[in-house]
Amino acid sequence: MVAELQLGIRIRALRQARHLTLRDVAERAGVTESFLSQVERDVTSPSIATVHRIARALDLSIAQLFAEEPETGRVVRREARRKVAYPGLKAVDEFLTTNMAGRLQVIVSTIEPGGGTGAEPYTHDSDEEVVVVLAGVLDLWVGDEHYVLREGDAITFPSRLPHWNANHGERPVTVLFCLTPPSF
Repeated sequence: MVAELQLGIRIRALRQARHLTLRDVAERAGVTESFLSQVERDVTSPSIATVHRIARALDLSIAQLFAEEPETGRVVRREARRKVAYPGLKAVDEFLTTNMAGRLQVIVSTIEPGGGTGAEPYTHDSDEEVVVVLAGVLDLWVGDEHYVLREGDAITFPSRLPHWNANHGERPVTVLFCLTPPSF
């Protein structure tokens, strides 16, 4: 079984490997040193937009921040999926594709009631994104448009448009995110 990626520990290790101080990264990411320290200690969970800014402050894409060693083979067994948990955002991402070398990235995300990416819109370096709601109801904002997506609904949009999502329902929502090229 693959353990969940501990985001705070990963950020701290990458920051220290680059010989950067908390202040260096905090200033580049537009957050306070105190907040970044709490993120590194897994005391608080940043929004996806903030994770993206922290990755950029470390001169990484968000995909590189989450990257592990390249895997061989194409099969990703359920028990071997790479997982990233965002406790403060009440969400868990499971990566269904093996690495960043391909042209497609597929992530299944479980978002608990009250969870989501955070209210701050974000973008990433994929050209296109498809979002499919497998279960539940997802509120999705793309640019100035708000969509309420229910089980079976799908939407396609450019990933470089500011977007964010939330689960305002009473049940978890399961969402499939498909990105091309991989960037997360």
